[in-house]
Amino acid sequence: MAAVYLLRCADGTYYVGSTRNLSHRLQQHACGKGSAYTSTRLPVELVWAYETDRIIDAYGWERRIHGWSRAKKEALIRGDFELLPSLSSRRGGRPQG
Repeated sequence: MAAVYLLRCADGTYYVGSTRNLSHRLQQHACGKGSAYTSTRLPVELVWAYETDRIIDAYGWERRIHGWSRAKKEALIRGDFELLPSLSSRRGGRPQG
């Protein structure tokens, strides 16, 4: 089983990643060996995760979420899925309509 996940770092920023083994990856992040980004922002907290059957799907979600605004990531974390479309915008900052 693969997963895409969001971590909240100690400085309040978010880190998005994907993995084949979520528990192992979380252990790596916790001890500072998960990524250069999170290693300087410990401790980190898992705030959202979604499991998929294939790592390619998890990676696809990771790449998609990377481009999201902070507000959209926080709506995802809260489970406010109905807000996600309204928090989307096209390049140039123009709202989708």
